[in-house]
Amino acid sequence: MSEPLHCSAILFDLDGVLVDSRAVVERTWQRWAVRRDVKDSDLAQKAHGRRSIETVNDVAPHLDAAEEVRWLAAAELADFDGVRALPGANSVLAALRDNEWAIVTSGGSELARRRLGVAGLPTPRVLIAAEDVEVGKPDPDGYLLAAKRLGHVASKCVVIEDTPAGILAGRRAHAKVLALCTTFPKLALVGADMVANSLADIKLQRVGLEFTIQDIQRVA
Repeated sequence: MSEPLHCSAILFDLDGVLVDSRAVVERTWQRWAVRRDVKDSDLAQKAHGRRSIETVNDVAPHLDAAEEVRWLAAAELADFDGVRALPGANSVLAALRDNEWAIVTSGGSELARRRLGVAGLPTPRVLIAAEDVEVGKPDPDGYLLAAKRLGHVASKCVVIEDTPAGILAGRRAHAKVLALCTTFPKLALVGADMVANSLADIKLQRVGLEFTIQDIQRVA
């Protein structure tokens, strides 16, 4: 069992942390790859946890990234098949007050709000989406902005992520990072302060104005 993490607020990634949208993401990128004749066996893994514009620029720099992002966004907004809350998401969010949590997602704001609604999860007071930052993860700007809008210092927050890019963004914001093995295996989650299988495998305990987070099940 890892040492407990102490924090005054929690900054959540969305997809792969609170919401399971993996099938939608992978379907969308597969359709896009066929449409644009992009051959990259690691495309889905490259797309997880990053803004679409950065993935497009990475794998197809010859294309008009803005145009491709519009197509990708429209495709995801038309597909919610299989979107659901991940284990433990409801109970963890129910334990937090409005000024104690935020979401920082690499997707668009409308998509995030729609996925939260489909999954039956609340929309936070502070939601930082792709259009709110100039550079996406692994840049720390999203997490720094979320902490600021909540009225907290990022170094006093815990970031909960599921991708290497997200972990690095949290570290660069000087936050503690809890990584979940929902999208990548444990060996890929380098740099996290704690690793758990899902939110169902952590214990959140309020201590005055702060929280402690413990992992209660060993990750294989």
